[in-house]
Amino acid sequence: MTPNEYTELTALDIRDLVSSRQVSALEVIEAAFAVLEEAEPHIHAFATLDKEGAIRAARQLDADLAQGQSVGPLAGVPVAIKDLVLTKGLRTTFGSRLYKDFIPEDDDIVVERLKAAGAIVIGKTNASEFGYSAHGCNLLFEPTCNPWDLTKTPGGSSAGSAAAVAAKVCPLSIGSDGGGSIRIPSALTGNVGIKASMGRVPLWPGCRDERLPGASGWESLEHVGPITRNVADAALMLSVIAGADRRDRLSNNTSDVDWLAAASSDIPRGLRVAYWPDWNDQPTDPRIKEKVTEAVGKLSEVYGFDVVESSPPAVEIVKAFQTIMALETDITGIRRLVEQSQEPVGEALHELLARRLPFEAATDAITTRKAFVNAMAVVMGSIDLILTPTVALLPMAADGTGKSQIAGKDVSYDDYARFTFPFNLTGQPAASIQCGIVDGFPVGLQIVGRHLDDATVLRAAAAFERVLPPQSAPLKWRKVTAM
Repeated sequence: MTPNEYTELTALDIRDLVSSRQVSALEVIEAAFAVLEEAEPHIHAFATLDKEGAIRAARQLDADLAQGQSVGPLAGVPVAIKDLVLTKGLRTTFGSRLYKDFIPEDDDIVVERLKAAGAIVIGKTNASEFGYSAHGCNLLFEPTCNPWDLTKTPGGSSAGSAAAVAAKVCPLSIGSDGGGSIRIPSALTGNVGIKASMGRVPLWPGCRDERLPGASGWESLEHVGPITRNVADAALMLSVIAGADRRDRLSNNTSDVDWLAAASSDIPRGLRVAYWPDWNDQPTDPRIKEKVTEAVGKLSEVYGFDVVESSPPAVEIVKAFQTIMALETDITGIRRLVEQSQEPVGEALHELLARRLPFEAATDAITTRKAFVNAMAVVMGSIDLILTPTVALLPMAADGTGKSQIAGKDVSYDDYARFTFPFNLTGQPAASIQCGIVDGFPVGLQIVGRHLDDATVLRAAAAFERVLPPQSAPLKWRKVTAM
């Protein structure tokens, strides 16, 4: 298998070829690393590589197949894991100098399940420090660059995961999403990113581990999920990583969702759809709004949706979200680590450590969240889906500097999460798919469903993908053109 042939394959393609022994897992991994070694000097997607481990796993898989043993539904598929997700025996830094040499003793549940399904981990992908910013910058590694334009960010915090998939290094990657960190970089790189309903994909131990100050995530906000180039591959990954686990008390059963069937079945006609082109008084870049509005109109025409353009509930939730995020961060533990190690931390984390929250701020945030969740429950009582832009602005600088403006208002990296973080507060399923190109950059359409109605979100994403086929990043550094 040549690198050029490899880049044209989906995860489903690779699984089928390897399982039927038309192609060996070792050939796939060698092709993946050939593509990686060509792309990595340009995109800086990876924090740690595991070529030896990947080759060892591929050889073992090929040996098992030769002996007639059954292999899993991801047999031989290369996968990249965000550096905020634990990998046993493979360095996990959380994008922080505080953990620059940390080697976990456990795999996160999703990593366990991917390996058991035959997927082969090729490395850990770069992220902002502890996931606190919507770009791919930290004090440990080079900033991750967007394959569509190497001067721009791929978004974050799952920056490396999105860049690796967009650069066709691997068809699957794991991201995490506490406020949009799967959906934002997926939108800015033209990928598919899915945050399933809260609890569908269990988290342990990394996102909920008191032994790892700062790295323990946000219990009521955090999701882990797929970043892929198409909806079918995302469904394939979800079919492996979703499902209750006793180690995560918030995880729930997924027997009501057939992920692969949902991604391949038709969406019902006549769905009731709300379209929110802006988030109340915060505007969207007019070029993005025009492209998303055009896409929504086309989808409505094809599928007979009853689309109503409206606005989100008028509940001020930004401050509440920021407070809950701070409350669910082990600030005391991080301060202790900083004092003990004398290592510097980035600007976003430094600002968080400087915060002092009064008791009333916590209760106000919790009350505001309840008000928003209740308001959204009323909204979802009369509609099936919400459609929004995934992000309101085009990619900014790769190094995390600079600002932009929309309608005369200054915007920053925090504004990337305008349309995404509300659905971390509610726990609703949300997906981002590509719906067009603006000024050479992909535009993301966000699809939000009722809590636990993941199947409808997947059906809609797959249906939209058929009407709006995604384009690939230009990958100007490639020595060979795609076949």
